[in-house]
Amino acid sequence: VGETAGVTRFKSEAAFARHAGVAPIPVWSGHTAGRVRMTRSGNRQLNAALHRIAITQIRLNGVGQTYYRKRLTAGDSSPEALRCLKRRLARIVFHHLHTDHQNRIQPCQSAAA
Repeated sequence: VGETAGVTRFKSEAAFARHAGVAPIPVWSGHTAGRVRMTRSGNRQLNAALHRIAITQIRLNGVGQTYYRKRLTAGDSSPEALRCLKRRLARIVFHHLHTDHQNRIQPCQSAAA
């Protein structure tokens, strides 16, 4: 969370995902269309944190494991399903950070100042 340096820096959750290094990049050329991969750029510490969260979610029963298995049954490879789960987690983290920022109570200003 500290690696974001403020959620207001990002205009959208897609920009946050790109900063975290979990945004998909198209890698097609010629006759191979529709393939994507993870970006190698971005904040590696934030990416590592999302990776640890994703691996933990896959290991434990819950929505993360359900989503991961759904992607596998849809025909995705294991790394592709992991990439999709990390992207989904980045979306959730961004929305929580954004909501917390909006709900933060502003400090009271004294009338004497």
